[in-house]
Amino acid sequence: MKQTEFLNVVLPFQDKLYRLAKRLLVSREEAEDATQEILLKLWSKNESMSKYKNVEAFAMTMTKNFCLDRLKSKQAGNLKLVHSNYSDQNTSLQKQMEAEDSVSWMERIMEDLPEQQKMILQLRDVEQYEFDEICELLDMKPTAVRVALSRARKTVREELIKKHNYGIG
Repeated sequence: MKQTEFLNVVLPFQDKLYRLAKRLLVSREEAEDATQEILLKLWSKNESMSKYKNVEAFAMTMTKNFCLDRLKSKQAGNLKLVHSNYSDQNTSLQKQMEAEDSVSWMERIMEDLPEQQKMILQLRDVEQYEFDEICELLDMKPTAVRVALSRARKTVREELIKKHNYGIG
């Protein structure tokens, strides 16, 4: 596979790789490094890439495994907790601050979820993957994916209601 073919295959889902890495690693810098590392690994496999039925699913699985390995490694203690600032130039400062607060709360709530629930919530609700794709990516049965997603959503909902009803605790 030539470089242009490789880029045509990989570029459409590069942002998804980054977002999954960021969800798992939290740090923007670590997520960028992880994404670059996965792209390098994919490039090193470019000759055999045509044998993969779904290159995107393969890359997402590689990203998941790489990030989980990073978190388990000794370097995990050195990860910086850096959050991106989400901004939209068309909103007022008040609305922007409210949006940043909401995103920040969602990120904090999602960080506290078990790894599996965090990944399933990210893949389904953020990346818009279908259930069968998530099952294949995570090597899980559809029932297990649905139960984990339901539990993750319930936890997020309960935490948001708690925050809304009782203020910042």
